Amino acid sequence: MPDALDAPWMHRDDLAALVATLGNGNARYVGGAVRDTLLGLPVKDIDMATVLRPDAVIERLNAAAIRTVPTGIEHGTVTAVLPGGPVEITTLRHDVSTDGRRATVAFADDWREDAARRDFTINALYADPTSGEIFDWFGGLADLAARRVLFIGDARQRIREDHLRILRYFRFQARFGSTPADDEAEGACAELAPTLKGLSRERVGMETMNLLGLADPAPTVQRMHELGVLAVILPEADPVALTALVATERAQDIVPDAVRRLAALLPAQPALAEQVAARFRLSAAQKKRLALAAARDGQPGDPRALAYRMGREGALDRLLIGGADVSALDGWDIPQLPLKGGQIVARGVGAGPDVARILRRVEDRWIAEGFPPADRIDALLDAALAETAG
Repeated sequence: MPDALDAPWMHRDDLAALVATLGNGNARYVGGAVRDTLLGLPVKDIDMATVLRPDAVIERLNAAAIRTVPTGIEHGTVTAVLPGGPVEITTLRHDVSTDGRRATVAFADDWREDAARRDFTINALYADPTSGEIFDWFGGLADLAARRVLFIGDARQRIREDHLRILRYFRFQARFGSTPADDEAEGACAELAPTLKGLSRERVGMETMNLLGLADPAPTVQRMHELGVLAVILPEADPVALTALVATERAQDIVPDAVRRLAALLPAQPALAEQVAARFRLSAAQKKRLALAAARDGQPGDPRALAYRMGREGALDRLLIGGADVSALDGWDIPQLPLKGGQIVARGVGAGPDVARILRRVEDRWIAEGFPPADRIDALLDAALAETAG
């Protein structure tokens, strides 16, 4: 691991202006931006810690015409809205009290004390925005180099402070960790897994979906199953099905999708899928998609026919969960049936249910023939009309 942090994003003009506004030595980069830069990964979010109180942060930024949003002002967080993207700035803190769901904090002046309240050693790395000097009080650099995900201090105490750290542990283990995992961390997660029941369903759902959206969460989900953690948050899950889906996705170079992975974990029961979607507080669109995937029955069939009848996304879910080849959908635009009800009426069929039946009959044959061009429709319609007349 390098001794100092340096990356193109650190040289943005808007960040330099922000650092100058906060004052030399008053702020440091912290958490994911530092960790991911050290690993050579893209940085999505930039967080800063500061010795300044929130009102002082807002006052300084307003004076510099930098727009602020009090996103978590009760916990000391102010978001600076910059041209290159938002930056969350949080005053140094220490915990006054915690109950596993929420914490009461007090502002602090000690950088190490702020680091000590964080979850994992690899997330407690700070960097000076000017010199790039890295501050590491708990061995995070060594753990990052060894791909170890370790709680800071006593794992059980960290989890008792915030029960969601159990799921965060497995997400970080899936993303950064090596095997075998840390015995103390896994033991603490297994022992305290029942505390997850006290968290909001939305928080559990969000953390679970974040895990499922990673490149390969299958081994971690299997380990959660073995430790009894998965049974607390998703007792219906079958980790074996997720392993098979991830293998199919990789073989066909398919981008990971958390909703599809969740659908694979669940049995083919639409009502149950809707219950899980409600439990995880998923959106209406995600709930519909889960139920559609859960309506699978046996082999998914012809990919293009499936995509025509239920949409590309729904077809991909069914096909991939079923272990099928989806290459037939590459570059293929779902066509529209080149026949309208008015054309059938013009052939002498009275408006009403007969028109709908003939339209469906033509459509079924058109699909079965592989969506032939429009000039084939007349022959298909002739055949359908002849059968109806007969």
